[in-house]
Amino acid sequence: MAKIFCVANQKGGVGKTTTTVNLAAGLAMLKQRVLLVDLDPQGNATMGAGINKATLTASIYEVLLGMSDVKTARLTSDTGKFDVLPANRELAGAEVEMVELERRETRLKDALATVADDYDFVLIDCPPALSMLTLNGLCAANGVIIPMQCEYYALEGLSDLVNTIKKVHANLNPDLKIIGLLRVMFDPRMTLSQQVSAQLEQHFGDKVFKTIIPRNVRLAEAPSYGVPGVCFDAASKGAQAYINFGAEMVERIKTI
Repeated sequence: MAKIFCVANQKGGVGKTTTTVNLAAGLAMLKQRVLLVDLDPQGNATMGAGINKATLTASIYEVLLGMSDVKTARLTSDTGKFDVLPANRELAGAEVEMVELERRETRLKDALATVADDYDFVLIDCPPALSMLTLNGLCAANGVIIPMQCEYYALEGLSDLVNTIKKVHANLNPDLKIIGLLRVMFDPRMTLSQQVSAQLEQHFGDKVFKTIIPRNVRLAEAPSYGVPGVCFDAASKGAQAYINFGAEMVERIKTI
């Protein structure tokens, strides 16, 4: 049975999509069977995996509305060697259309149950808002991976996200828990980054992943080529960090 993880943060621009795509590719390098679910209408994870969102015949939009299933809609990332349940702008309309549907919070969970035996990991890239889409992701997941920058505003947003996860755990998904916090875009030269990092370790203890993802130009360049950063330049510091993070995830799920 696949372990399902949301990559979530209500704050935008904190590296959710970069983390989801590169973790998927890093796990694939470690011979794990991976499905990446793009739950963001911007479709950035889809494009970052090398799939053209403009030419999709089926996407997660159709899956959530019951017009298709995961086996039909999924595609394979040739560059990253993992499967993708892709998204495009149509997904924005699902927010409104799902309001009228039965079991609207668990439609993704129900859909993923049909392919649970096909994968070791399912990674869900959530949009940067607490929407019906994010709620579907949280209800489907065994746990949440929180990427965050080590800066003051990130700490503010983190408390909101933790409260949201607690509410979903209490009311909709008793299996949901925080798997860990991943420090991304880290610049060790900045005193504030070091201070916030130390605060996270003090407050969250072993919930903070040991791996730290540095600021890295090669990771930022990779999406424009439709290639995950770990495949684009495997020798770069950013790629090496995500490969190490994949190995840490494989170890961590043994204790879950």
